[in-house]
Amino acid sequence: MSLAAEAFVSQMAGKIPFIHVGNQVVSELGPIVQFTKAKGHSLSDSLDDVQRAEMKAYMELVYNMLLTSELFVQWCDDTTAGEISRPRYSSPYSWPLGNILAYQKQWEVRRKMNAIGWGRKTLEQVYEDVNQCCQALSQRLGTQPYFFNKQATELDALVFGHLFTILTTRLTSTELAERVKSYSNLLSFCRRIEQTYFEDKKLMKD
Repeated sequence: MSLAAEAFVSQMAGKIPFIHVGNQVVSELGPIVQFTKAKGHSLSDSLDDVQRAEMKAYMELVYNMLLTSELFVQWCDDTTAGEISRPRYSSPYSWPLGNILAYQKQWEVRRKMNAIGWGRKTLEQVYEDVNQCCQALSQRLGTQPYFFNKQATELDALVFGHLFTILTTRLTSTELAERVKSYSNLLSFCRRIEQTYFEDKKLMKD
């Protein structure tokens, strides 16, 4: 399989982010972290064991709450799925393949939600889950530039990725983004990361 094809498969499987290293494609944050660590690079080398355990706990919180909430809003809300998610997902393909893949993706997400007990949740309950997650992250961040003071770690990368996605992705309602925006330090955190590491690709609106 070609490099481009592997990257394509990674994206379609939902395994993002991914990186190209030579002729390799490494997808998802966990494998990327392990890959870079094997090459002698780690963002969390300066943390002690207690801090590493705390970092992993917050990362699990983000995976379980933010990621799941994003998927729920995009695919389990009929209006959003019909007006935005399915058209956006199917856009790279010709008809009817695009429609088939989009409905397959929606079915997969809804099956996952049922399996983890989210199938009967309402949008308002999901928004409240996001709010509670953001509250926990906001309290941990406080007035620090990063979650562990002056040094960015894997947690910062993960939180930025999800919050940035929520803030910049067009949906039928702005409620999800508004929940994030109510935490000024998280909003400042996202702007700081964007300005520091993505200065030439600014997407967040002031």
